[in-house]
Amino acid sequence: MKVEKSPFVCIFPSPVVLVTCSSLDGRSNIITLAWAANICTKPPTVALGIRPERYSYKLIEETKEFVVNIPSKKLLRQVDFCGMASGKDVDKFKLTKLTPEPSTKVKPPLIKECPVNAECILKQKIVVGVHDLFLGEIVVVHVDQEVLNEKGRIEYAKVMPIAYNLGEYWSLSERIGSHGFTEGKI
Repeated sequence: MKVEKSPFVCIFPSPVVLVTCSSLDGRSNIITLAWAANICTKPPTVALGIRPERYSYKLIEETKEFVVNIPSKKLLRQVDFCGMASGKDVDKFKLTKLTPEPSTKVKPPLIKECPVNAECILKQKIVVGVHDLFLGEIVVVHVDQEVLNEKGRIEYAKVMPIAYNLGEYWSLSERIGSHGFTEGKI
């Protein structure tokens, strides 16, 4: 039997990402987000849900650029810190000892320690509610060679991404199937 509940955010897990952005004068910031999703393949587009009162909201809105960095579980302490502290008050790169690396297409830096980085150009902002939706077109992706397989594809078990499950962080430990494995079999 199912129990009916009042509406709440119930889609899980969500990927945890570190989004880098910069002020117009070049000061970089990092924000941890669990409200991130792929939403289109052509052009490759991601969506980020960010509250308007967040420091990074203003930076992305002004510069129209950001980088989505996929952290591994080794960075969990830095991930949590970057979600708790405000870049208005502290230099998160300095305090977390994460390394900013120059991007090739946008001004915000990549995070060196993150095995996957996607440089994005803001295409649209949609006012939703307590969060607004930022739609960014991915213009280039950087991937650490160590997490690629012999075909040049990302081995997710090597990346060790972090998932967010309604207040908890989770890791992904093994591959349990691939897209299309049920085709014609149900």
